[in-house]
Formats: sequence, structure tokens, C-alpha cells
Amino acid sequence: MSVILATAGQDDKIRFWEAPSGICSRVLRYADSQVNCLEITTDKQYLAAGGNPHIRLFEINNSSNQNPILSLEGHTSNVTSLGFQRNGRYLYSGSEDGTVKLWDLRSPTYSRSFDSKGPVNSVALHPNQAEIISGDQNGSIKIFDLGSSKCINDIVPDSHSSSTSSQGRVAIQSVDVSEDARTLVAANNHAEVFAWNPSDATMKQDGEPFRPVAKFRAHQLGAYLLHAKISPDCRHLVTTSSDKTARLFDTTTWQLTQTLSQHKKWVWDAVFSADSSYLVTASSDRSSLLWNLRTGTPVRQYTDHDYAVTCVALNDSST
Repeated sequence: MSVILATAGQDDKIRFWEAPSGICSRVLRYADSQVNCLEITTDKQYLAAGGNPHIRLFEINNSSNQNPILSLEGHTSNVTSLGFQRNGRYLYSGSEDGTVKLWDLRSPTYSRSFDSKGPVNSVALHPNQAEIISGDQNGSIKIFDLGSSKCINDIVPDSHSSSTSSQGRVAIQSVDVSEDARTLVAANNHAEVFAWNPSDATMKQDGEPFRPVAKFRAHQLGAYLLHAKISPDCRHLVTTSSDKTARLFDTTTWQLTQTLSQHKKWVWDAVFSADSSYLVTASSDRSSLLWNLRTGTPVRQYTDHDYAVTCVALNDSST
């Protein structure tokens, strides 16, 4: 079973790692921009990297080709978040230009564009492959239906933090949906986390608010939350923060279960292994750490970047 692990950030380089040894096995140059986000296709053939304002697709298994095989042009500002549909033929992305775009990878131009009416910080694809969820800097969570090409829900959580937008709202920093489609989470940049059950029909009545089933502060007051992700087994939520930690919460009780605190600076990103027993974090301290979640300790460190590591991608699945 091959393990694909890649990190990137502010040094304009993408690094591939031998996960067990910590050795950097390959370096790709990402010209003209920092790298904001990374994603690997399910079949481990391609890596997508989002920068400013382009998205580039690289071959993973052809080390002789250092150049992207496809450059996707259409966004006009930072690409903050991206992902692949399950079959790998389509890519979706969100950008600070205020749009969510869908790309057919047989073409260099986007096939659809949705107006989020605010700079987008995060996008996630519903497991039904038919809805894209976005979180934006205006404090809004939108659900776009790919069948009708319409926004079918616009949720503004009731935040108790000081506003960060002209509308008096707090920016949504991260959104995610669990693999079993039973949990939708959104986290704002003041570390408030909101969780909903998107399948609960009573939460979608006209005129009724989309009430969260849980709401809590993941990091202490004054800390910025940077990323939130649900584990593949749907049992844990990880959040990363400017307080130099990653924290894990039980998605049944929403209680804090672990605080991972070996990084020396901001922790920007985190990704689970396929079996949810390991986690890789990326930090401004120019390193990434592989954590054994059974023990809560780091078992490997990846250090070769010149500046902050702001994104990490991992695919160690056996399928």
C-alpha cells in the first residue's frame, strides 16, 4: 500500500515525503505564488495545489516531470480550499474572489461558478457528491446544489464573538461534512465550532433557523482557529489554531479528548490517516508532525521547508 504525503506553504515548494522515514523524496516548484491548499486524488495519481490565483495539477507517479500537467485559470484571487469528486474527474474550489467553482479536468476552464457573495475560506463536498458547502469571510455557510446550480441554504450561525466583517458577522474559517453525512461542522476564526445534522428535515423548514446540535469554543479566547476536519471514521473532529495546538473532539459528546502541543508556532492544517488513527499537522515552525492518536505523541517530523508550512495532504488508503 503506497502512502502519498505532501506538504507546502510559503516557500513556493511542494514536498513529497516518505512517511515512515521522514525523508523528503521529491520537490516541486510552485512558481509565482505561495501554496494555500493541497489535495490528492482518490487513486493517488494526481496532486492539486491552490495558489494565487491559479490551481495546478501535478502527476504523482512521474517524478521526471516537475511541471504541472494542467493549470486551471479562472479565479482572480487566492484559492483557499479545493477537493476532488470521488471519481477524480471533477475538482471544486473556493477563493477569496467570492466564488466557488467546479472544474472538469478534461478542460482548463471552469464548468460552473457560484457566487458566494463574500470571500470564500473553505469548501467541502457532501458525500452524496451533489452539494458543495462553502464558508466565507462574511460569516455565511452556503449549500450549493450541483443539480439545479442554485444556493439551497444560507446559514449564519449565532456567534458571540466580536464581528470581523462589515455585516457585523464573524468569518467562517472552515467547513466539513462527515463521511456518513450525519454531521456538518463550521468553525469561525474566533474558534467557535457549530455542528448540525444536515439530514434532519425539521432544520430545513421555511423561515425556521438551521439550529446547530452543538456549539462550543475549541480554543481559548483570543486564539484564531485555522482549520477544522472530521475524521474518516466520523468519530473525531480536529481543529488547528494560532495557539500552537491541534485539538481533538469526540463528535458524539463534542468533548475535548486530546490536545496536541509539540509545535512551536501556529498550526495551519491537519489531515487524518485513512483509518483515523494517525494525524499529520502543518505549522509555521516550518515543520509537519505525524501523530499517533492512540498515544497522543508525535512519531515522525518532516522538516525541510524554508518558511511556514500551511497545508498538508495525505492519502494512505488501500482502495
